[in-house]
Amino acid sequence: MDTSSAPIFGFNAARETIVREVVERVVESAKDPLHYLNDAAYCEIKRLETSKNKRDQERLSQWQKLARTIGRMTASERLEQVRDLATDYAWDVAGNFDPRVYQASTRILPPLVTALLSPRKLATLVKEPRSVLHLDGLADKVAVAGPLQKLQGLCKKGVMVYVPTHLSNMDSIIFGYALERAGLPPATYGAGKNLFTNRILSFFMHNLGAYRVDRRLRHTLYKDVLKTYSCILVERGYHSLFFPGGTRSRSGGIERKLKLGLVGSAIEAYARTVRAGREKRVFFVPATINYLLTLEAETLIRDYLSEVGKSRFIIEDDESTRLGRMATFVRKLLDMESSVIIRFGEPIDPFGNAVDDNGDSFDRRGRQVDPASYVRDAEGHVVLDAARDAQYTRELGDEIIKSYLKETVIMATHVVATACFARLRQSSPRQDLFSVLRQRDALVIPRDELAADVRHLKEQLVEMESRGEIRCGDFVRSASGGDLVERALRAFAGYHTTPVLVPRREGIAIQDPNLLFYYQNRLASHGLGWDVLGGPIGSAGRPLAAAHAAAPTLAGGR
Repeated sequence: MDTSSAPIFGFNAARETIVREVVERVVESAKDPLHYLNDAAYCEIKRLETSKNKRDQERLSQWQKLARTIGRMTASERLEQVRDLATDYAWDVAGNFDPRVYQASTRILPPLVTALLSPRKLATLVKEPRSVLHLDGLADKVAVAGPLQKLQGLCKKGVMVYVPTHLSNMDSIIFGYALERAGLPPATYGAGKNLFTNRILSFFMHNLGAYRVDRRLRHTLYKDVLKTYSCILVERGYHSLFFPGGTRSRSGGIERKLKLGLVGSAIEAYARTVRAGREKRVFFVPATINYLLTLEAETLIRDYLSEVGKSRFIIEDDESTRLGRMATFVRKLLDMESSVIIRFGEPIDPFGNAVDDNGDSFDRRGRQVDPASYVRDAEGHVVLDAARDAQYTRELGDEIIKSYLKETVIMATHVVATACFARLRQSSPRQDLFSVLRQRDALVIPRDELAADVRHLKEQLVEMESRGEIRCGDFVRSASGGDLVERALRAFAGYHTTPVLVPRREGIAIQDPNLLFYYQNRLASHGLGWDVLGGPIGSAGRPLAAAHAAAPTLAGGR
């Protein structure tokens, strides 16, 4: 499929117009400029007053001055101040797309990603630089699956909004490669500004459609600029990528509740195109990004388990931000082969209805429905209704989560970690999570018993897959329990700075319960891992029937 005609290839020519449109729409919607400004000043002063950074101190002084003068401003002066701030924020957010970098990246990124996923290839790249031009090296490392032909057809009929799970800072690059590999056009996407501190990631993100999201800014004006920017991109036909989890999964588990602000902006965009008489169909595509191992797993699970970390939304010091740490990480991969699977789910319309190959929508009873009817009132007029759209967004979020559960791909590390953690829990003198996690080097599992546990767990997974409840990786589906254990051992030994499982003469010793917990969490929402993640699944608080299982059933009923 030729993707060079996608709207994003003309983005830079439209960038200034898009920014102006964002600013005008935000200003027009500013019913209470005083509230906008007071909220922004309060949030920014609170954020900056503890910073020792010189530039932050200068900004703090500016915000304090604004806070003192807001009350004396006339209505027109307040509106102009809103305009100035919205303009600054819109330009800071606005992305960039360089077709030359995109074309080069389709040749350069695959071997770079290959080097991360299978570093034995790194020596080949050093000895034979021409191999940089070949895509084949990544083909057996990153698998792309799902209804690809259907998605290729829908790209020509409307705007695609991809909503994948989020585990790693590598996700945006990996997913971008997956789109190219699947014959789908590139998409714009929001990336945390903290990611732009990594020079390599920053170069590609800056030139491949990423727009900057400053998660430190919590006030309404900034959020409205961000949502409006996203809305206008979809209105203009730019395919988009949102990570609705909002941030990487700290626990390693599937997202249970989503941050739906940007998702909601796409619903608003659809309504606006219908009202303008130029309807653009919008198709949401849930997807799962599945890693045999996660680059930042150690930092993420430590952050999740820390009481302080539970409230830390932005991590600026993990493995993906330090080139030296990444180099050490790569050297530790030299003796192993890894894999990533991007699994696209079935597309749905903005209201959670199934979509066929022609882009037509069908409700749960199989009846064809007109998506435009969802944004019309009783008289047939298209209405922009924030409360109505918020409810649609919540229902859409529930459908996305259901798709995540069905399209999660389970790999050897997840299965073996789940079996080992169940054993560790059974051997713990106390059954609370932190007591279990303190059992470092306290348990050795005989190999044959662990292989039997893994085989039994695999059989449960295969049965669930037959019911359409989950996906098994090809190796998981076909391998024996012993082979799954060996693959997980090789993976764990090659990736993490501390041993996870250590082979001994008497069996497999558990060395790092925290990482076992991280990887077993991938099965927690399906009822096969120990579910202590907390919270219901979905916006309506409806937990899955099996979501709170005490532990997986082990071989022999242990």
